[in-house]
Amino acid sequence: MNFDLSEEQELFRSSVERFCAPIDVEARRRLRLSPTGYDRNRWSQLAELGLIALAAPEEAGGMGGSNVDLALVAEALGKANSPDPLLEHGVLPALLLARGGAGDTVESVLSGESIVSLAWAERAQRYNLAPAHMKAESTGEGFVLTGEKTFVMGALLADMFIVTADLGGETGCFLVPADAEGVETRAYRLADGSIAGELKLTQVRLDAAARLDLDHTALEAIVANARLLAAAEMVGLGQRLLDDTLQYVKEREQFGVAIGSFQALQHRLVDAYAKVEQCRSMLYRAALADPSHSAEWHRATAGAKAFIGENVDAVAREAVQMHGGMGVTDELGIGHAMKRVMVLARLFGDTDTVLGEYAAAA
Repeated sequence: MNFDLSEEQELFRSSVERFCAPIDVEARRRLRLSPTGYDRNRWSQLAELGLIALAAPEEAGGMGGSNVDLALVAEALGKANSPDPLLEHGVLPALLLARGGAGDTVESVLSGESIVSLAWAERAQRYNLAPAHMKAESTGEGFVLTGEKTFVMGALLADMFIVTADLGGETGCFLVPADAEGVETRAYRLADGSIAGELKLTQVRLDAAARLDLDHTALEAIVANARLLAAAEMVGLGQRLLDDTLQYVKEREQFGVAIGSFQALQHRLVDAYAKVEQCRSMLYRAALADPSHSAEWHRATAGAKAFIGENVDAVAREAVQMHGGMGVTDELGIGHAMKRVMVLARLFGDTDTVLGEYAAAA
């Protein structure tokens, strides 16, 4: 099997590297401390590169990129320690809207004009995708939504929300404008500095076109894509953590010599290197799985996310220990990278949850 990248894949990866190059630790911190946790102008620039369009199929106006293409981009973003929420507000909404038949909204998302966030999580539901407390009622002319969501990423950045709701015992997905009457948002910061929020809907009236053509099965399949890309970004972050730590131990001196000369640290760094390489192999093995085979696809993505999340977290802890106490601060890139890993490792399921799904799918 040929594992060399195609010319297009090399171009996309190079484009990401050039786009992320100006973002150092201070620039990243400024972006995170902005009122919405990100910059819409930068989002428009990211869209111009075609990175959002890569996720959507050609019939929806996108480029029809493969899972390997998307994984390469996500890994490059992770390696750059980029603050760009491509997964949350680019790939995930593009896939949901394209499959749900929201043509006009897909176009505005791919162009970067609109930012959309998925509101799926509910209190006391852990990682269950099936809505329990958000209710949708059909009125004949449209729908009325009432309930609450939590962990809505980009809550202050989004123009619209894709809200999952219980509709007569089935899962329905609805496109809700952020400024619709009856929508309330309470924002808070996540570990990585990005902004999420609680979403409360009180008798929010929507027309019939607001319902997307998505059921629970379709939602699960797209969430599997999101898990794969979260794993891909974590692989890139793991590489960044390892690279920064290698550079640091060559420069930091103790007892008159670089600490990188200590055999105990060398052994730990070799273990970290092996973990990152194993994670990369696991990632692309999963990316090559066939999404049309539902059980195989869910098993591959769940297994990859569990393995990569656990091992990159271990690499992050080693990096912090070798840097000392300053490793957890926002003064160093590894502090930002570790906190992003903490968020991604729990997105759509922590290690225990996805391992349980892996076992069920197997």
